[in-house]
Amino acid sequence: MTFNLLNYNEICHFIDKNSRKPVKIVAVSKNHPFSEIKKAIDSGIRIFGENRVQEASDKFLEIKKRYKDIELHLTGPLQTNKIKLALKLFEVIQTLDREKLAKELSKNQSIIKNKVFFIQINTGKESNKSGVYPEDAKKFIEYCKCDLNIPVKGLMCIPPQKEKPKIHFEVLKNLAKISKLDHLSMGMSADFKEGILSGASYIRVGTKIFGDRF
Repeated sequence: MTFNLLNYNEICHFIDKNSRKPVKIVAVSKNHPFSEIKKAIDSGIRIFGENRVQEASDKFLEIKKRYKDIELHLTGPLQTNKIKLALKLFEVIQTLDREKLAKELSKNQSIIKNKVFFIQINTGKESNKSGVYPEDAKKFIEYCKCDLNIPVKGLMCIPPQKEKPKIHFEVLKNLAKISKLDHLSMGMSADFKEGILSGASYIRVGTKIFGDRF
């Protein structure tokens, strides 16, 4: 459970060698203490991801007062009763995954217009995962953007563990192209290379940077 700058730099080097476009690393700090996040900040990292709104609040409310350039991404599920706090904390919400959540978010137009939203696609159609099924994606994206005026900028997915991630990244890429979305959040510690090679604009890396969670 120690921040590893060498691993972070190796990821940066892989991006420089293999990607034709900028790829941003979201350092997922879920379940890691302030001391490790501080090491990452001191090393120049400014984009972080958290999976739980309350945990993010406990850690990052004070951090963001001290470091104004921190960009915080929500990379885990968002409950509707946590929307107000989430909009206060996060610049990017990567897990817009259902109509009820979209409707509640749309009630905060003055705030959400300055945020970035990704729609989570359940590319593997797994019952234990959140996300819109691929065949419903285009309609849901249009609903969020046109009917609810939510600034959707990209798509996100978490491939099934036992399947080749590249297949799912290609599905996400094609869906984004159909809906004319510029950003793709795909690739984590185990498959970030495939994500980068498939055209990711964001990768979400936790264990490889911070070590195992406690």
